Amino acid sequence: MEKTVNIDDIKFDEKGLVPAIAQDAGTGEILMFAWMNSESLKKTLETGIMTYWSRSRQKLWVKGETSGNFQVVQEMYIDCDADCLLFKVTAQGDGAACHDGFRSCFYRKIDSSGEFFEVGKRIFVPGKK
Repeated sequence: MEKTVNIDDIKFDEKGLVPAIAQDAGTGEILMFAWMNSESLKKTLETGIMTYWSRSRQKLWVKGETSGNFQVVQEMYIDCDADCLLFKVTAQGDGAACHDGFRSCFYRKIDSSGEFFEVGKRIFVPGKK
């Protein structure tokens, strides 16, 4: 396998962030999108557990630290422009990636009229877990 890029080549935006997509390594389902900074990326690489940057809380966020729904990294990809990351993960716990209680954050489908419909699987009801 030819090495064409290394971790220092990742193009973080002006806020020091890069988009990160978590995809189920087994099914291919997109579980969630979040942001990473260099510190969260390094921690993810060191621990093998997805660690993101919370823009609202301005701190590192280990997925699963409160819910038990950790995401264990199986593979990591970078896009052609080196400005977006894709992680193939194995979901732990009950498998919910979304704070709304769904397996995937992408649990709503938009039809051609612009209406939203829930199509995802709800794992838990928030506040009743």
